Amino acid sequence: MEYGILSIAIPLLTIILAIITKDVIVSLMGGIFAGFLVLHAYNPIDAFIALFDGVIALFSEAWITKTLLFIVMVGSIIRLLTLSGAVDSFVVYLSQRSKKIDSPTGAMMLAYILGVVIFIESSITALVAGTVAKPLCDKNGVSREKLAYICDSTSAPICSLIPLNAWGALLLGLIMTAIESEVISGDGISLLISSIPYNFYSLFTLAIVLVVIFLNINIGPMKYARPVPYSVEQDESKIKATPYKMLLPILVMVLMVPVGLYVTGEGDIFKGSGSTSVYYAVILTLLFIYLYYVPTKTLTHKNYFIGLYEGIGDMIPVGLIMVFALLIGNVIGDLGTAKYLAHLLTGNISPVLIPLLIFLVASITAFSTGTSWGTFSIMMPIALALGATMDLHIPLVIAAVISGGIFGDHSSPISDTTIISSMAAGCDHVEHVRTQLPYALLGGVLASGAFLIAGWFTV
Repeated sequence: MEYGILSIAIPLLTIILAIITKDVIVSLMGGIFAGFLVLHAYNPIDAFIALFDGVIALFSEAWITKTLLFIVMVGSIIRLLTLSGAVDSFVVYLSQRSKKIDSPTGAMMLAYILGVVIFIESSITALVAGTVAKPLCDKNGVSREKLAYICDSTSAPICSLIPLNAWGALLLGLIMTAIESEVISGDGISLLISSIPYNFYSLFTLAIVLVVIFLNINIGPMKYARPVPYSVEQDESKIKATPYKMLLPILVMVLMVPVGLYVTGEGDIFKGSGSTSVYYAVILTLLFIYLYYVPTKTLTHKNYFIGLYEGIGDMIPVGLIMVFALLIGNVIGDLGTAKYLAHLLTGNISPVLIPLLIFLVASITAFSTGTSWGTFSIMMPIALALGATMDLHIPLVIAAVISGGIFGDHSSPISDTTIISSMAAGCDHVEHVRTQLPYALLGGVLASGAFLIAGWFTV
């Protein structure tokens, strides 16, 4: 609270720099340095030291280290799938089996369906959808930016609408905490399920993506996104068409996530560690690829490790973005951005407007911090207390926080799902942010109207 408007100015400065310069790492470092300047009484030496000491301090958190290792090892998986010819074999297989899939609409729908079906973890959802659909999108002239938009728009939204995952565990825990503290009354599971129909941003986003796919609607910078020239290593007639070399490693990775959640949760999948689960999922996937590809002579032992190391190298820039995105999240927390936004919300405001205002403040918080989960953790207790005080419909309040967190996270260039979606689709990160933003804003505007109407009818 003590930093006032500066707590909002720092994250906004970072985001504006990223969009203008198109250099995310430099922009993040600039924002972090500016934040540390404020936190260290405008002493540039202290701010400089705090910046680089802050990077080192991040690795003391096990989940951060696991997440970063997950990112670089995912690069190895993608590189090995390409190097082995698994991607080309899969594309030829789909082309031969179905002309509907082997089309621009079919390629985009493949990404969409994968995004909806895999709702265990948002990062895995975006990763699998992007990796599987990318070669088919390239072949059919669908831009990587459009694919990244589809991956990003079906990851967090679907995970929040089908909360049989870590998302549901977090949200249920926050609601149960409020119930145990007697802030609100009721059953936590019933309140969470009742909030799903009010999760307007997620619902609108999934609907907008379908319309974009079938009507091929390109708005804003997406009009100028161009497809990547498609090529295969050899003539398609000479490629053995098989889906297994592509799908089996991905299936192993997907299945290992719920297994990891079950094991780390000691029998309760909802109490499992997401970062640990995806970390071991990629390790086991890399081991499976070696045991599958090398004996079958899909890859030699030497080429396997060449692909492994090249894939790690490919992901180093993405890893750096993630490191600085996490660090600026810590800086913004120290500046008290969320508390200041919540303070701006209080006052003599009509109860009808509260759900809309909760949605907007949660959106700004998630946009500024790049984290929907962090926004849920900060905003849910505040929103539930405010809702109980003003006698609002609690499921609507819960949904406003969830929708706002996803909208802000979806629009933010420093969000982990935004970073992973651009990585999986193989497009420039800033271009993904620029091309996706108009669609996200459309969903945000529609959700704002819906929360205003819902507030009117439920108060």
